[in-house]
Parts: sequence; structure tokens; C-alpha cells
Amino acid sequence: MRFIIRLFPPRVLVLFSTILLLILNVFSFYGLYTNKFYFLKFDNYIFPILSLVHFTYLYLILVKLISKKNADPELRNVEYVLYFIFSVYVFRFFESIYRLSTITNFDHLEMPETFLPIGLIITTLDLFLLAITLLTFSYRKIFIGSFKFEELDRNSRDFD
Repeated sequence: MRFIIRLFPPRVLVLFSTILLLILNVFSFYGLYTNKFYFLKFDNYIFPILSLVHFTYLYLILVKLISKKNADPELRNVEYVLYFIFSVYVFRFFESIYRLSTITNFDHLEMPETFLPIGLIITTLDLFLLAITLLTFSYRKIFIGSFKFEELDRNSRDFD
């Protein structure tokens, strides 16, 4: 773990996650089979909308790192929502693997030359997103601290 922390300090990890999410948001509009971008399909907007929660989580992590504060209920709630969104990331990864495996199903059709290279790039980026999200969860535990429910509940009651 020390090697990973040296390789990806927390602020670099947040920056890398942000860049990765922005690239994947662009690729969510890309049609792999047709080599075109589709901006009018509702399905293409699901990932960018869900990634807003991930951006919020990264922002909260960065603020906590800079101000050296402990975890709070807002961070806890956003992280719990991000656990659900992580399952969407897993689905997206397996969907991209499935799309790559269908190249032999369309032998009679002319596939774009970019199908395999772009498909591999998207699959690799999805895998990196899964790994970096898990790494961000562990960094939160290491650098910000775990969620101590008794203290969090007591602090939230003090503000009521």
C-alpha cells in the first residue's frame, strides 16, 4: 500500500479520477458500432449524471484533505450513494467487455476500423475507474479517517 500511496498521492488521485471521469463522460456519447457521437439519446446521459455524485465525492475528499478535517455525515452519505454508483461502473465495465466480444457476430457487416482500438480504450478506462474508485475509498479511510457513527450522530444532533 505504501508503494501505491507514493505512486498516487491523494491529490494526484483526485486529479487523475477527475480526468478519467471527464474522458469517460465524453465516451458515453460515442457509438462504438457506428463510430459516431449520439447526443440526443437519453441513455447516453445516465453515466454523466451519475458521475456528478462521483465529482461531489472527489470534491469533498479534496476539501477534507486540504482542511485536515475528519469525516462528516455529508461525506458518509455521498460515499454510500457512490457505493451504488460503483455497481453501475461494474455493469458498464462488463457491458464494454460484452460489446468487444460481439465483434465476431457481425462478420457479414462492415465494422468501423476504430471498433477494436476504441473499444479496448473504453474497457481499459472503465477498469481504471473501478480500481481508482476502490483506491479512493481506501484513501478516505487512511487519510481522513473512518466513519465513527457515534461521533457523527452526536455532531449532527448538535447542529439541530
